[in-house]
Amino acid sequence: MANLVSSWARNVDTVPENYVMPPNKRPSELVSIGSNIPVIDLVKASSSTINHAGAGLVQEILKASQEFGLFQIINHGISEKLMDDVMDLFNEIFDMSVEEKEKFCSEVSNKSCKVYESGKMNDANIEEVRHWKDLFIQPVFPIEEQTQHWLENPARYRELVETYSSEVKKLSMRILELIGEGLGLKEGYFEELSKSQALVVNHYPPCPDPSLAMGVPAHCDPNLITFLQQQVYGLQILKDGHWIGVPTLPYAFVVNIGYQLQIISNNKLVSSEHRVVTNLKTGRTSIGTFVSPAEDCIVEPTKVLVNGGSPALFRTFKYQEFIDDYMGEKNPKKTLEAYKLQP
Repeated sequence: MANLVSSWARNVDTVPENYVMPPNKRPSELVSIGSNIPVIDLVKASSSTINHAGAGLVQEILKASQEFGLFQIINHGISEKLMDDVMDLFNEIFDMSVEEKEKFCSEVSNKSCKVYESGKMNDANIEEVRHWKDLFIQPVFPIEEQTQHWLENPARYRELVETYSSEVKKLSMRILELIGEGLGLKEGYFEELSKSQALVVNHYPPCPDPSLAMGVPAHCDPNLITFLQQQVYGLQILKDGHWIGVPTLPYAFVVNIGYQLQIISNNKLVSSEHRVVTNLKTGRTSIGTFVSPAEDCIVEPTKVLVNGGSPALFRTFKYQEFIDDYMGEKNPKKTLEAYKLQP
């Protein structure tokens, strides 16, 4: 529990040595907010069925997924009150006393519900370095299998998390269907590939020197697709060799293309490399919904996109195999390369 940043960060005026990034890992370059990061307005989608959505909207999503691997969505149908209530709930959890958080804190990431210190960065040339954040993970889907493990306090936790998770699940399927339409896939293609869903809530307390610490190092998401709710700036993506900041839009969701969607699309879509920087004066809580295949699900480039002129670029595998490799790799960005078929 002593390692939870939220338990001690407000009492320090310097970054502890084991949180100081080596010079080549620090957010040293001047980063501008990206004015060209795509914003998709879902009000353009048909109110009757996503299959009748305008071709323009589908192409917007496809282009954003191809060029950035990330986009923001607005007018998505999830209420502002629900988003505010869930954000308030998790801020309350991270503001709990050390004793309260200790009841469900763990450094073991396989507990069904936990708050734990986010871990460390291992590199052959440096000592152990920790990231400036705490992490809450809650499996949420299938809901009927998960709710028995959910927190009982705060009292509103279960109702809020179930409602929010169900709404984001529906939203994720809308977006995946639109992506599928753009790729020429049959309706419902992603149903079997999105059987698992988890809330991953990151909390970044104010940092006394943001130039030395890092909230989340550069990485790509290993899952299918991620929906991120944020209120405070901190997310950056790598584009054309330079880092650009992702602006915070009120009540928008940031959508990240994950490695599995890149593989299924046979590299038609790309996973966005991203990181999170810290803030001197303001804490940041982000609520991520990670949609993934089931552990035993077979993943491979979809046959619709594989032909004589476009051979499969990745081998067939079980999702659990990929996740095990990703989590065990010191540099998880190398994981994708290991699954590529050699020409």
